[in-house]
Amino acid sequence: MAARIDHLETSGTFSLDGETHQVDNNVWIVGDDSEVIVIDPAHDVEAVVSAVGGRRVAAILLTHGHDDHIRQVQEVKSKIGGQIHLNPEDRMLWDQVFEGVEPDAEIQEGDTFSVAGIQLKALHTPGHSPGSTCFFAEELEGKPVLFSGDTLFQGGPGATGRSFSSFDTIIESIRTKLFELPGDTVVNTGHGPSTRIGEESPKLQEWIERGQ
Repeated sequence: MAARIDHLETSGTFSLDGETHQVDNNVWIVGDDSEVIVIDPAHDVEAVVSAVGGRRVAAILLTHGHDDHIRQVQEVKSKIGGQIHLNPEDRMLWDQVFEGVEPDAEIQEGDTFSVAGIQLKALHTPGHSPGSTCFFAEELEGKPVLFSGDTLFQGGPGATGRSFSSFDTIIESIRTKLFELPGDTVVNTGHGPSTRIGEESPKLQEWIERGQ
């Protein structure tokens, strides 16, 4: 059976630099009826467990270490299995939530994760956070697909006005890594609606002029 994408939207809070905000997060589950990879299982543990539905979990991938994306991941893992993967450049963010507990595995540039006959390739895209990582599939549901976390959204880059972030760095990551992907690549984001690389790439100079 061909791999497919299941989408779940969950709601909760994001806290950093002494501020807390309500947020809606996208949880992405990639696989078939037998096995899946779970990307950013945010906020609602039981909703994630239900969406996985007893399928074998090949991996839990975290796009970055902000607490809205990771706070529930240990409980999720305890219920569905799978190893938790995080880029080590975001370890300081992880430690704010899980002091004294390590992720199961590190994500490095170019790592690949296989499930249901497809591969997700890790693209290190720092800027929103130092370890922000996107995952790219050359063909998934008949087209190239990127899971961008909070690096690229419909209408612009992820926020860079907080600790450990950099506007210049996120722009460089998007320009050199993401905008080199095919224009028809579907971009499934960490929050909000999906988009395509070809819809966003013409706006790069506009974003630079607008600034963070």
